[in-house]
Amino acid sequence: MGSVGTTPLLATKLHAPRRRRELVSRSRVSDRLGRGSEAALTVVSAPAGFGKSTAVTEWLATEAAAGRATAWLSLDEGDDDPTLFWSYVVAALQTAVPGVGADALPLLESGRPAVDTFLPTLLNDLAAVPVDVVLVLDDHHVIRAPEVHEAMAFLVAHLPPRVHLVLVGRADPPLPLARLRARGEVVELRAADLRFTADEAATYLRGSMGLDLAAGDVDALAARTEGWIAALQLAALSMQGRDDAARFVASFAGDDRFVVDYLAEEVLERQPDDVRRFLLDTAVLHRLTGPLCDAVTGGRGGRAMLERLDRANLFIVPLDDRRRWYRYHHLFADVLRARLLDEDPDRVRRLHRRASAWFADDGDRAEAIAHAMAGDDPEGAARLIELAAPALRQARQEATLCRWLEALPPGLFPDRPVLSAAFAGARMATGDVTGAAPLLDIAQRWVEGRADGSPIVADRDELARLPAQVAMYRAGSALVAGDVAGTMAHAERIVELADPSEHVLLGAATALTGLAHWRVGDLEAARARYAEAVGHFTEAGFVPDVLGCSLALGDIQVAQGRLDAARATFEAGLEQARDRPGLRGSADLHVGLSELFLERGDLDGAARHVQVARELGRAAGLPQHEYRWRVATARLLAARGDLDGALVLLDEAERVYDTDFSPSVRPVPALRARLHLARGDLAAARRWASDRGLTADDELDYLHEFEHVTLARTLLAAGDARSTDGAAGLLDRLLAEAERGGRGSVVEILVLRSLAHHARGDGAAAAASLEQALARAAPEGHVRVFLDEGPTMTALLRGASLHGVARDHARRVLAAGSGGPAAPSRPALVEELSGRELDVLRLLRSDLSGPDIARELLVSLNTLRTHTRRIYAKLGVNSRREAVRRAAELGL
Repeated sequence: MGSVGTTPLLATKLHAPRRRRELVSRSRVSDRLGRGSEAALTVVSAPAGFGKSTAVTEWLATEAAAGRATAWLSLDEGDDDPTLFWSYVVAALQTAVPGVGADALPLLESGRPAVDTFLPTLLNDLAAVPVDVVLVLDDHHVIRAPEVHEAMAFLVAHLPPRVHLVLVGRADPPLPLARLRARGEVVELRAADLRFTADEAATYLRGSMGLDLAAGDVDALAARTEGWIAALQLAALSMQGRDDAARFVASFAGDDRFVVDYLAEEVLERQPDDVRRFLLDTAVLHRLTGPLCDAVTGGRGGRAMLERLDRANLFIVPLDDRRRWYRYHHLFADVLRARLLDEDPDRVRRLHRRASAWFADDGDRAEAIAHAMAGDDPEGAARLIELAAPALRQARQEATLCRWLEALPPGLFPDRPVLSAAFAGARMATGDVTGAAPLLDIAQRWVEGRADGSPIVADRDELARLPAQVAMYRAGSALVAGDVAGTMAHAERIVELADPSEHVLLGAATALTGLAHWRVGDLEAARARYAEAVGHFTEAGFVPDVLGCSLALGDIQVAQGRLDAARATFEAGLEQARDRPGLRGSADLHVGLSELFLERGDLDGAARHVQVARELGRAAGLPQHEYRWRVATARLLAARGDLDGALVLLDEAERVYDTDFSPSVRPVPALRARLHLARGDLAAARRWASDRGLTADDELDYLHEFEHVTLARTLLAAGDARSTDGAAGLLDRLLAEAERGGRGSVVEILVLRSLAHHARGDGAAAAASLEQALARAAPEGHVRVFLDEGPTMTALLRGASLHGVARDHARRVLAAGSGGPAAPSRPALVEELSGRELDVLRLLRSDLSGPDIARELLVSLNTLRTHTRRIYAKLGVNSRREAVRRAAELGL
């Protein structure tokens, strides 16, 4: 099986429990479970010992026999991490539907919520599966992470019709069950549904357990246990070999907890000493296998003992078909652990530490850490966590790392600089920047040699990287705090300290430096740093980071007015994602291309790219995607004359505004003020300027340039001489700053200066400014910046089209404004489909399944999947259904 971070994915958790010989068939329960096929969700919720898993296992066998694809996942406390949980879910589904979710798995590494990235892609995969799928999550009650529960609610709400989810646990899942009941979308089984009836109890006691009981004794025992299956099982074990069964039944009384304690004692006391000692010693383990039991008990023959217990039906559950891994019945294990703790609490610690050592040697650090903590060995746990931290960071399992580290005593950290830095990084990744500062101070003292004694270090490689790691976390903290100088200083320190082969670290450092330069308006330095970051992440093979940095790099190039370079950057990023359709960031690159096409007057091309971005969805977008897509679409609507529709989208964009560390250089309220001006609502634009406290005499800086240009537009729209003079003076100062910074905003400022001169009656100056703007715009094909200015600019353009060095571009702008071609349009596809891919696409439109299509084309299923992934990438989609729809739109 595979692994996530340091945690291997255990195949034993993906098998339904083996059906036992003594199973009592209960058709009434199976029939009720069968109603789950009529609803999205089945909930089986009851206390321990009510036969939940057994009942579902029996029913699942009938579902499999009926041709349905069935999947099982046994959960435990160690799965309470979003990345690990969903990795196991996909692994379980793949036992039923090979390959499903394969493209979704990489999205778990994005660090973003599953509902934004991973789940939409997985759901699209499941929607394309041609058979009914039943997924059972056993012991769901052990999952407590809110992120998992939120994602589960999303999953249930969007399950395809042919997928059925069964949640089995001791408590109701935190889902909107009332709403699901009202809609008839949930089937529920409770303890009352699972209790043995009198007839079932008789069948079990007499048939399965072989007890010679009178009818009255059976009825009394069934009544006193209230059909509680675990209590009946314990009672039956206690009665085996007794001559006084009737007397036992007569004296049997008490509440559930008392019954369990009493019967467990009866069972334990009746076992041989070697069995009793083995049961108690291994009770600390959640999973049992022969070598592990030998390591914990200090004995031999652990595998033979497990098989002996299995044959004796002593509350042991096999986890695989080869009888290698087992677990105790949860209720029985609870009683064993309680008895062990009462008898010898010091032994509990020793047993856990032995288990920790075995799991560490076996490579399962997650279990090793859990047992070290349970064994009151914080030093051992700290060592293991430090060794596990790098892989957890790479797998984006900072939530697990944080949980482990927070469980350690605070006094451990001052002497452990590597562990302290790891804790700081994990906290920052989970949003707790404040909590990171004291931990970074600890690491910093050791880096600078200001700490006393020798550090306690488990991972020497991480110790060597510690100075660069500390600088990295300092740079991130400074950026969040708005300390540009500090960000740059720390980021440049990383570059000095990092080994040339550490491309991920160097890529992050150069990107942080780029962000800092961008914030202060040094666009060329920002561009160079981001180009370098793209190179580092490409070298490291971190494609999602390549896409994220490509987006920022393209944005910076747009800010420089370099539209051709930006287009090349966006398209190169999409090429990187070509074999991984729907990769995080790909939707944003399409949005970037849309705005470039819009600026060049190609409205159809712009519409095509915003549509592809929307079809890719949030899963393929960065945190800023939701607002950027709305802004791009609003600009497209405005260009087509739908100003009201554009305003609605801008209102939505403001509600989801998130620049994701990029500087806020084009705030949505300023965009909305421009739209109000286009609609003739000067009062709304003036209210915006007043609320922002903007004046024509403000000190200028790059972060507020867009707002000040918008203010100049507002002053020009006022029309009076004083406002026009204020706008002209502001524009002169803005032009000087933009020229100095090498910014593409020079074109827009020159256009507005032309309008200001015209308003003041200076035709020659107006023509001269327009001539400069056209000359600057022509090489990169800027069009929209002129077309958005209305009738006055159109008249000025007609004059410019008659003479001057830029008359050709003036004519192109006028042609675009009248519906003619302003620039050559891109084809609908960045890369055409090959003949073989067209064959596959033709069959995707049919009702054939994937294996059927492979047979039709005489290729392997893996080859078909490769063709399908390439088709999805070229069409900009991530599901079969979307591919068929997109192909129809393109006439393929």
